Amino acid sequence: MSSSSHPGVLVCGAGAFGRNHLRVYQALEEEGAPVSGSVRLAAIVEPDPARAAAAAAESSVPVYSSLAECLTARQRGDIAFDAASVCTPTSAHFNVAKTLLEAGVDVLVEKPIATSVPEATELIDIAASNGRILQTGHLERFNPAVTATGPLLNHPMFFEAHRLSVFSPRSLDVDVVLDLMVHDLDIVLSLVRSPVRSLHAVGLPILSRKVDIANVRIEFESGCVANFTASRVSTERVRKLRFFQPHQYVSIDYARQDLLVIDVSRAAQADPAAMAAAAAAAGVGSAAGFPGLHIDKPTVQPGEPLRLEIEAFLDSVRTRTAPRVSGEDGRAALALALDINAAIAEHTQRAGLQRFANSQIGR
Repeated sequence: MSSSSHPGVLVCGAGAFGRNHLRVYQALEEEGAPVSGSVRLAAIVEPDPARAAAAAAESSVPVYSSLAECLTARQRGDIAFDAASVCTPTSAHFNVAKTLLEAGVDVLVEKPIATSVPEATELIDIAASNGRILQTGHLERFNPAVTATGPLLNHPMFFEAHRLSVFSPRSLDVDVVLDLMVHDLDIVLSLVRSPVRSLHAVGLPILSRKVDIANVRIEFESGCVANFTASRVSTERVRKLRFFQPHQYVSIDYARQDLLVIDVSRAAQADPAAMAAAAAAAGVGSAAGFPGLHIDKPTVQPGEPLRLEIEAFLDSVRTRTAPRVSGEDGRAALALALDINAAIAEHTQRAGLQRFANSQIGR
């Protein structure tokens, strides 16, 4: 990494995800990022002519039609960057990230890290051998409500995750497991930290050629059980994770960045007035309806997860410290997602649902 306090950053892909990365980098550059140091947007790579033209109109940096062209300009000294966001379609993650890592560039690659476990492993190995930072873009790890659960963790034993979206043509190159559910898989893996013992999964394509709705039950070696539901054909948008641990229930609303804790062990010391206020704030009615329970809403400092993710990436780039969401973390979430897809494919065959399926379901 250059010793400059204004590192140059490349954004590969100016689609839906790429535009958000560009927005955050431009905001950090304009603000001077007083907390984590400033950054300089150096270039954009976008092969689609319409998106490239839109990106050029919204920024003052060069827009290249290919990564090869961009790296050639870098070698000539026309542009300078040592870090990059990879926001291309999933199918291109591996080739783009590999090329950048081999060129000595630190990489933040959007989730999923790649399309296969061997590809993810190769990226991890290339990053290590070249001394590069490789961060996977699981932005819910940076959701303030998730961060606030850290001090509360005490052997969680049951998770319930719901992630529902209305249909959009975005990200149809992957199924709903790799598109949406992978966020919750990553969060639960980071909280449980136990190998998977067994999993059962069902899923169906509804409006696309890939699985659009899926339900999964996973049991970990620790005895923890997790249920996941993901849909991109819902009539509403839901982003929630709930978990139970000894004497405690914790509910996370990702979208609202909201945290609710119901504690049994503290009920005897609960102040009735404080309980009533907490219950009202939590939107669960009167505390009298929850005898023996202490209801609390811990303070959550709001913030945009993507900005927090990018700031953490830039901090790792500057300090040469391991990212909060590593390549290994991305590989673990990808491996589990692919195992789920294989289980869905097996269930499809067993249940005779092939008429709903297509040859791309599964690994």
